[in-house]
Amino acid sequence: MNSDDVFLTRAVELARCGSEAGDGGPFGAVIVRDGQIIGESWNRVVADRDPTAHAEISAIRSACAQLGDFHLTGCTLYTSSEPCPMCLAAAYWARIERVVFANSRSEAAAIGFCDDALYDELQRHFTERGIVMEHHPLADALAPLIAWSQNPTRVAY
Repeated sequence: MNSDDVFLTRAVELARCGSEAGDGGPFGAVIVRDGQIIGESWNRVVADRDPTAHAEISAIRSACAQLGDFHLTGCTLYTSSEPCPMCLAAAYWARIERVVFANSRSEAAAIGFCDDALYDELQRHFTERGIVMEHHPLADALAPLIAWSQNPTRVAY
């Protein structure tokens, strides 16, 4: 068994454990750097009453805490299923370099998860989305952005 299979197997094992515990959906995730697991989790949406407590998000939080950094450069995210848009965005924000998944989003959709619908929704103009979104400019709204961009001690991310 190659290392991808080993870490994917662990992600699937976490998915099964979390699902059997009733913590959330059947999803698990592992983050690896230099052949070592630095973060892992399963879906805890139900247990935590938190719609963002997906396996990938929780594993990213765990890995960041372990490394003491908000960037996970050099890391691979192994996940039992293709990441939803939120989790994929989090992987980008964390600067994860590689994502390896076992099940496709169409396989998740077949058991009732709406990842495909969310991917489609995000491609729409904000005025055409299912959630009402309104652009309401304010005179001083740019001030914090400008101040941050001009701060020489800012931490870019």
